[in-house]
Amino acid sequence: MKIRSVIIILAVLIQACSVKKFIPEDEFLYTGSNIEIESDTLVRDKAQLKDELESVLRPVANSKFLGMRPGLYFHYKANKEKPGFINKFLNKKLGEEPVYLSDINIENTNELLINRLENRGFFYSRVSSDTTHDVSTKTGKVKYVLNVPEAYTLKTYQLDSDSLIVYQDIEKNLEKSLLEVGMRFDLPKLKAERERIDNHLKKDGYYNFNPGFLIFETDTNRYDNRKFDLYLRLKKDVPSKSVIPYRISNVNVYANYNVDEDSVAKNFKRYKEKNYFQEELFFQPKRLDPYILIETGDYYDPEESRNTSRRLSFIGAYKFVNIRYDEIDTQANDSIGLLEANIFLSPLKKRAIRAELQAVTKSNNFAGPHLGVTFSNRNLFKGGESLHISANLGYEFQLTSGNQSGLNSLQFALTNELIIPRLLFPIEIDKDFFKYAIPKTKISLGGEYLKRSKLFSLSSLSARFGYYWNANKFVTHELNPVSLNFVRLGNTSKEFEKVLEENPFLKSSFAKEFIAGLTYSFTYNGMVDTSKKNVFFLNTNLDIAGNSLSLFGKENTEGNKEVFGLEYAQFAKLDADLRYHHRLENGHLVATRLFAGYGIPYGNSDVMPYSKQYFSGGPYSVRAFKIRSLGPGTYSPEANVESGFRDQNGNIRLEANAEYRFPLITYLNGAVFADAGNVWTSKDNPDTGNEGTFSSDFINELGIGTGVGLRVDIQGFVIRFDLAFPLHDPALPKGQRWVNDFGSPVFNFAIGYPF
Repeated sequence: MKIRSVIIILAVLIQACSVKKFIPEDEFLYTGSNIEIESDTLVRDKAQLKDELESVLRPVANSKFLGMRPGLYFHYKANKEKPGFINKFLNKKLGEEPVYLSDINIENTNELLINRLENRGFFYSRVSSDTTHDVSTKTGKVKYVLNVPEAYTLKTYQLDSDSLIVYQDIEKNLEKSLLEVGMRFDLPKLKAERERIDNHLKKDGYYNFNPGFLIFETDTNRYDNRKFDLYLRLKKDVPSKSVIPYRISNVNVYANYNVDEDSVAKNFKRYKEKNYFQEELFFQPKRLDPYILIETGDYYDPEESRNTSRRLSFIGAYKFVNIRYDEIDTQANDSIGLLEANIFLSPLKKRAIRAELQAVTKSNNFAGPHLGVTFSNRNLFKGGESLHISANLGYEFQLTSGNQSGLNSLQFALTNELIIPRLLFPIEIDKDFFKYAIPKTKISLGGEYLKRSKLFSLSSLSARFGYYWNANKFVTHELNPVSLNFVRLGNTSKEFEKVLEENPFLKSSFAKEFIAGLTYSFTYNGMVDTSKKNVFFLNTNLDIAGNSLSLFGKENTEGNKEVFGLEYAQFAKLDADLRYHHRLENGHLVATRLFAGYGIPYGNSDVMPYSKQYFSGGPYSVRAFKIRSLGPGTYSPEANVESGFRDQNGNIRLEANAEYRFPLITYLNGAVFADAGNVWTSKDNPDTGNEGTFSSDFINELGIGTGVGLRVDIQGFVIRFDLAFPLHDPALPKGQRWVNDFGSPVFNFAIGYPF
């Protein structure tokens, strides 16, 4: 009965969205074109050729969805005498202008198809076309039949000989040619070959050359079987300055250039064959020089120029980087030209203070104000160093009424971060080793104090020393060989002590919060390429702690090892966050995400430190469940509700998300999403039993939810509101987990997209 009902509903929708009644009397709705390729010989890459020919067919027929044309339907409805607000809105977002058979210029399309075939080597092709009409549906389409002869193929490819030195440099790179003997004539490949030669010549110093100076000529007279010889030469009257290479005669670096002033500094210091101009010392030349790949005496190379500009921008002390080349007087009979490279660097303000006041609302029903202040000093020691001192003060109170009301928390954090735009390493590394960007050294030291009323206070200290760098446009690495974290639990209330005594797993997690180890992060971000429809993002993190300390640890009376009187944690943790975005037209997007993580304690640790465990639920996870309220496994915390403290963490996490995003009005986007995930423990926990242990039945233990959302997106700053509904709750008994609880939604407020 359900299937029959669905079929009836679909039939009604299709009938309701029918556009036949709106089509004018003398018109037929265009439904598309077909192309057939006929040939007496084998056509290589026929499918690819057909796809290319279909790409020239214009206009495109109106889109269809499940047999309907909603875009066209909304257009017709909006053009009624009294369309109404809803029809106008739907037409603005989804409407499409109708495409009729009379809009097709068949003669022009025939010419385009012939032209495209000739560009691919199929000369003397013929095309015929035919239109068909369906009176019952008032639709029509066009069929194109292409009669394609054998294509012309390349027999020889050679360069004209000449005494100009540029011919010698072109010949050196012909072995890397895109053109191969036996390939069919291909105009786009010929253009690409010119671009390739131009790029190689530019790298060889030909500053004034451009691909338009090259011309290809073909000769078919020697052959009767559709073969051709291809000749490459320079056009006539090419300027003499365009066919000679250029060397860098001098490099001038303006280390403190003001774009608002016409004058430039006159005082300079000569360092490693470069002139560093600055009225007073702003940036030490020995610190700036490794970023500059343009050297006096080298041939002009645009790639070295781009690399230099990017490397200088990555320092973080400059707002603008501009590289300008000036030609030194060159005579017509000179065999080499000279260029002077001028590098203008406009600095950011050296000191800055930023204050931020936030109203914070959390999924655990805590809310309150947070004040953050950050002081920044760029170019601290005149070598591009940046110092950032951040202080954060927050007060939160429990919104829930009942036995948990009156709870509040006070949080204070102070973080100091020094970023040095070079590699602090005992062994000197050549500046050409990192072509794309020079690694930065980051040293951070911070402390945090958290006081939770009626429960506990928590003090923590952290320190890190490491490096991060961009390997290319898409890949980023971060390595912290030294990562220290110490957490001390104090001022515990009797209520919280009772929780710890009843929960040895939680007590053990808090007891070993001295963490010393190594972290590594790898990020591939293909989403920076805005021209692609299908893009990926991958972030993997490795966290290893305690191995080095185990060499020096001494065993205490409890059988655990200590360093400096502190028990330390030993564990290894690895996780991966994979995202895939499929970009549709007009700002529509399908976003998906898969997360998997596993941490294992060993040696000096029986459990993972509490701060290193995984949790599930919340605005960046499974949104139909509150933060830290999902799992582990099928565990239900009902017995512990009176304590007001939930221990729902694990050392295994799996999660999958999907979201369809679409624009609504200016700065406002909508979304429909589905989330699934949970956390587990790798072995039985005495407090949760085997309910939280990972098993082969993990699929049936996923928390699943769906929902809708609104996003305010102002130039990349996103405020997000999500309303999520639980569908599958693993904490319920088997057979009762599919809840479909649309009457109890979970509201999420967050900054930024979830994935």
